[in-house]
Amino acid sequence: METKLAENIRLMRKKKSMTQEQLAEALGVTVGAVHKWETKLSTPELSLILEMADFFETSVDALVGYEIRDNRKEAMLERLAQYIRTLNPLVREEAEKLLARYPNSFQAVSVCAAGYLVYGASTRNPDDLSRAVQLLEKSRTLLSQNDDPRVSDATICGDLAMALFLQGQPEKSLELLRRNNTGGVFSSSIGILLAVFLRRPEEAAEYLTEALLNCLGDMLNAVMGYVFLFRSRKDWASALDITRLGMNLLAGLQSETKSGALEKTTAELLALLAWSEMKNGLLDDARRSLQKALEEARSFDSAPDYSLKAIRFADRKEQQMIYDVLGASAEESVERLIGLLDDPWLSAKWEEEKQHA
Repeated sequence: METKLAENIRLMRKKKSMTQEQLAEALGVTVGAVHKWETKLSTPELSLILEMADFFETSVDALVGYEIRDNRKEAMLERLAQYIRTLNPLVREEAEKLLARYPNSFQAVSVCAAGYLVYGASTRNPDDLSRAVQLLEKSRTLLSQNDDPRVSDATICGDLAMALFLQGQPEKSLELLRRNNTGGVFSSSIGILLAVFLRRPEEAAEYLTEALLNCLGDMLNAVMGYVFLFRSRKDWASALDITRLGMNLLAGLQSETKSGALEKTTAELLALLAWSEMKNGLLDDARRSLQKALEEARSFDSAPDYSLKAIRFADRKEQQMIYDVLGASAEESVERLIGLLDDPWLSAKWEEEKQHA
């Protein structure tokens, strides 16, 4: 609980265009007393506070300016989150207050753990990192309370691994990540740990490949999703930019031997590119992109290969396969995309290309 009595006395005195001497005379006190009140060297007696409130024509609460902190759980969580975002040193104090009130709340413990981890990562303070580990471990025991779908035991383990690494325990961090690497969720972290910090690059290759392929799949899904998002917003320029980004990504990963699943994906992105170009008034470019989409689709369909052996950089790529939900063949996938885009010009030009090919 804090007050702004000193500031308010000074502010209200100045609003009345009074000097300290004039206020002192009005209240029957010395100038020194007023000076001490305004500089927080002393506090006026209650009777004088009441008299001043009446003199300034305000309430005692307004004059004293009480700031009562909202210590409800939600308010404390939000305050702590703000401290974390700004790396405010008050993170520690606020976290411990929250833990004292809600020691067995998953939400409270997990947010406090995040606070200590983020602040500890910035300061490399070993005490902060140790507290983060302690709280992360405790949050795992309280996980049954969790109702946030973005949080799981795996995500907590990822934070634990980070805390252990920052504590100078990369091997323990690696072991934890490997045990919880379901679906390759931590492959990129494992790869960088092995290749960079533990100096075991060959051991990292398999994880880096998995991370690269996961990233590729996520990126292409995001590009396709963004195109339809920008379609709903009628933001044709952004649709074209994001599609070109996807095309550049594929081009950078495609080996000189053009075969494999990337050929099918290229055909699909070319259809999106054609639509984006058409919406931006680039009709000749759109026709050429549609023509290339058909060529890529039929090339793939002539000898379907869903492996990623043609992708650059990746090791053990023969073991990797990729599928999508658009269609069994590349041409069918392109046609479905064109149908989903629901544009008469694009549909008509696609039919023309099929007839002329």
